[in-house]
Amino acid sequence: MIDFFQTLHPILQALLATLFTWGVTALGAAGVFLTRQVNQRLLNGMLGFAAGVMIAASYWSLLAPAIEMSGGSWVPAVIGFLLGAGFLFGIDKLLPHLHIGIPNMAPEGIHTTWKRSVLLVSAIALHNIPEGLAVGVAFGAAAIGLEQASLTGAVALAIGIGLQNFPEGLAVSAPLRREGLSRWQSFFWGQLSAIVEPIAGVVGAAAVLLMRPILPYALAFAAGAMIYVVIEELIPEAQQGEHSDISTIGTMLGFAIMMLLDVALG
Repeated sequence: MIDFFQTLHPILQALLATLFTWGVTALGAAGVFLTRQVNQRLLNGMLGFAAGVMIAASYWSLLAPAIEMSGGSWVPAVIGFLLGAGFLFGIDKLLPHLHIGIPNMAPEGIHTTWKRSVLLVSAIALHNIPEGLAVGVAFGAAAIGLEQASLTGAVALAIGIGLQNFPEGLAVSAPLRREGLSRWQSFFWGQLSAIVEPIAGVVGAAAVLLMRPILPYALAFAAGAMIYVVIEELIPEAQQGEHSDISTIGTMLGFAIMMLLDVALG
């Protein structure tokens, strides 16, 4: 697979990788054809797993290379990290959305007449933006040929993001089914929540290729955006109900698997 990727343009690499992560989301969303409701313990574990993957990816695949590329300087990493978090903070305040798994919660973002089902989808789409951006930036960094960034590392990041997208797909399609949508409608909207990943992936790769000096900032930006999502959405949603220990175990497993992928392949 690595040999195949090496023959492609970096932007095409990023597109294919994020199409893969989108496809895994669709695979997870297809679970709605098998069940209408996800067990809360299972949902907590899946959301915790996603959080662990994103935390590990933020350091091993993004922040650590950003610091190395800056000659050990912390400045680009800190600036990029805070800008990424600020970017997601701004979108969070503007984009109407509704957190999954938190009952009786009022919609966030600007006031809208959107249906509840659309608000649920927009919440997932919101935190898929940094995931796609991270994959795109990783492939752009590898294309530049810097020692700290490799194609195998970018592929490992895409695989890790894909793994945590599977439970996310089911986590959005199942609540939509409970909202009264048909199985096909639930699946359609569930997989559509990840359409932003290929878009963000292409944008991230193109930005790095066009503006090489911003690379450390871009890597840290993606990390900051992902950590913001983890703290703002995934962890609170994973702690619902009486089984918060399951989400903690899921987080540890997700972190360990993503760390293993990055170290073994990167």
